[in-house]
Amino acid sequence: MSLKRHAAALCGILCGTTMLVAPAASAQTPGATWIEYSPTFKVQEEGCGKVSDLTFQLTCSKSGASHDRAERRYADYTGGSHKFEGTFKITSQSGSRISLKQTFHGTQGPYFLLAVEKGGRLYSVENQKTIATGATVGTPVTVDTVQTVGKTLQVYINGSLQYTEASPGGTFYDKIGSYRTASGNGPLTVQWSNLHFWHQ
Repeated sequence: MSLKRHAAALCGILCGTTMLVAPAASAQTPGATWIEYSPTFKVQEEGCGKVSDLTFQLTCSKSGASHDRAERRYADYTGGSHKFEGTFKITSQSGSRISLKQTFHGTQGPYFLLAVEKGGRLYSVENQKTIATGATVGTPVTVDTVQTVGKTLQVYINGSLQYTEASPGGTFYDKIGSYRTASGNGPLTVQWSNLHFWHQ
């Protein structure tokens, strides 16, 4: 084989390998072609909420503020498919019913809130449905939310699809951290890591 043909064949093999191992985002959506990006965010602290990088803390049961929150609020998105992935670990908890991850419906208000009860139950705040169990202190939990705006929202826990609901159209954004729900109380400290965002 000539040097030129050998080089072309080698390039074809390497290029093919590169295409095969290029990420399709994750095992949850193997047929999708995702583009990873890094959205901007704002830190939100209210009441007894404290944020230190990716550690989010509620230091009291309930403060005199209307909300107790320690969160990152990421940039808006409209239309298409969007995926969030991250791992949280609760490092201390004596409170309960604290939201850890939100998909917020722009000016419409809360759409999907993933919250934790003392004891490790993860549930949807809006309809109280159980999503998973075992989110206890010291246990890492990986969360994926895959939303096609105007169609569906899917929630994966540790790689397994656990929850699906219809998605309205409009503008949305992701939030992570600690947020005391109306029926909840702190304290709680959670650490997030391995954050990734994709869109199609």
